[in-house]
Amino acid sequence: MKKLSNITSIFPKHLFWDVDMGKLDINRDKDLIIPRALYMTTAESFDTDIVKLESLYTHEQIVQELKLTKEKISNEVCKLVADRYEVPLFARFQKKA
Repeated sequence: MKKLSNITSIFPKHLFWDVDMGKLDINRDKDLIIPRALYMTTAESFDTDIVKLESLYTHEQIVQELKLTKEKISNEVCKLVADRYEVPLFARFQKKA
């Protein structure tokens, strides 16, 4: 993993509207950084967005944090991640019957 003192050069500031990005640590705060980096991703922007995360984290770390997060990550993003890493499909939200 790279050691960065500031992730503002990688991710848009609006994804971290409620925190001081300069104080984020890529190891300590991965539970916030990983889901926020994909919070607003779409099928069209996914490849670009995920490559940024992959420069900091392993595939396993990305999947693990997305499975555990309380952030509102769409099921579409979860599917894109599962497909990319060839892991079983997982979803953040279950469809109501």
